[in-house]
Amino acid sequence: MATEDNNLNILIRIADVEPIALTIPSNEEEGYREAEKLVNTLWNKWIDKFDGDNSSQRVMAMVAFQFARLYSKSYNQNVAVNNFLATFEQKLNDVVLKI
Repeated sequence: MATEDNNLNILIRIADVEPIALTIPSNEEEGYREAEKLVNTLWNKWIDKFDGDNSSQRVMAMVAFQFARLYSKSYNQNVAVNNFLATFEQKLNDVVLKI
């Protein structure tokens, strides 16, 4: 349901947890739904794989850790790219200014 200020009220369903009500910018719904899908896909895969070995809570902790690990890796890659681009830009400026 859309609100007057271009926000949506949505429910996110993650694993076997009670649905979570969120108010989000309407233009970001696709990203929220994709995140919901990714978490549930991994949780469903692992809850079946580790059936009997782990509680739902433990599997969710493993899922959270996996996403945190991927976030950290992406963040570090972005920092490296930004540093490279800053250095490249400075070198390019040096070359152009010499002309």
